[in-house]
Amino acid sequence: MDARALPNGATHSSTKRFRAKRDAILAAAAQAINEQSAKGMTFADVAQRVGLNTTSVTYYFKRKEDLAAACFEYTLDQLQAMLGTSLREPTPQDRVARYLALNMDRLARINRGEATSFAVLSDLRAMEEPVRGRLMAGWREVFRKTRSLWGTGETRAQTDLFGARAHVLLENTFWLPVWLGRYDADQFARIQARLMSVFAHGIAGERAAWAPARLDLEHEEAEPGREAFLLAATRLINELGYRGASVQKIASELNVTKGSFYHHLDAKDDLVIACYKRSLDTIVAAQRLAEAESGDYWHRLSSVIATLLDIQFSERGPLMRTTALSGLPRNVRSAMVARSNRIARRYAGMMSDGIAEGSIRAVDPLIAAQALMALQNAAFDMRKWASTMPRQRAIAFYASTLLFGLFDDRVLAQ
Repeated sequence: MDARALPNGATHSSTKRFRAKRDAILAAAAQAINEQSAKGMTFADVAQRVGLNTTSVTYYFKRKEDLAAACFEYTLDQLQAMLGTSLREPTPQDRVARYLALNMDRLARINRGEATSFAVLSDLRAMEEPVRGRLMAGWREVFRKTRSLWGTGETRAQTDLFGARAHVLLENTFWLPVWLGRYDADQFARIQARLMSVFAHGIAGERAAWAPARLDLEHEEAEPGREAFLLAATRLINELGYRGASVQKIASELNVTKGSFYHHLDAKDDLVIACYKRSLDTIVAAQRLAEAESGDYWHRLSSVIATLLDIQFSERGPLMRTTALSGLPRNVRSAMVARSNRIARRYAGMMSDGIAEGSIRAVDPLIAAQALMALQNAAFDMRKWASTMPRQRAIAFYASTLLFGLFDDRVLAQ
């Protein structure tokens, strides 16, 4: 249903009341989607959040899919509006700064109870056609408009680099609500300035060069076949979300029976936990190997990022996206997020040591670490982009967005 449409029989005198109630339903549905995924959201839960009965919700949205689609369309519309405002600024850096400021202002208003959260867009691919096609077209337009913050690429390589920058910028603003709650509201202005400093100037020290080591993460399987099973499950869950990736779909991906699924794991929740644990174990293994490397902390940090991006862009990946956690029990989700935070702090420690020795620029390591978590987490979605160029170029382009900043073109000369 279009955001401006009225149900049959509605009069113009009731328009304001209708839209206010509809907006309240959309806000409640967005919260439910963010907590439970689009497929996990129910009319009963949404109705309870706004103090209505289920029948009243169906007056505004006939099907649950219509409600989810309206939430996603609202998010896409708001992103388009913020990007449109940002594009009025004169330079790429001014545009990115404006876009970040608009996002921080929105999150500050949410913190004060003056606005409600957007529905996260991770479930778009799990929607059914024809709605899925319409929403994905809207997402592609958001991506193109974000890429245009840097202008029009004069070469294919420049266009590719602008695409990497656009993706990392979007994913960082989507990731902000995950970690911003650890700070008091009066710190938001400082956080905005420190994060923009990473966007503008990167993490690398002045004399840093891009020459990462490839860390060897190969290991023997403890249980033959389990690794392939977890890889297939991770790919599908990343693409379709926790509830969109059914046991049947996962089994079909591997051309095995559903019985084979239960040979490996007792339940679907166990599968997501196993996939997520495998991904976190992989990241920690890379960090540990890097810490054992010779050289400065810049070399160690860039080697971790390059190795993990190689995994994300290759068949031996990917890593599980954090959005898959939305369907899990709260206690399990909290445990996984806590471990993810420990990984971020490990990045922060590497950067702190690098700042002390002079190989890494003086950034806020906790904020820069969260930016890196967003980068490595979201790289899965850029596999198609990465497949259009040599792997090492894709890794260098994507890593450069935060390691050297969103406006540094030295990677184009490599």
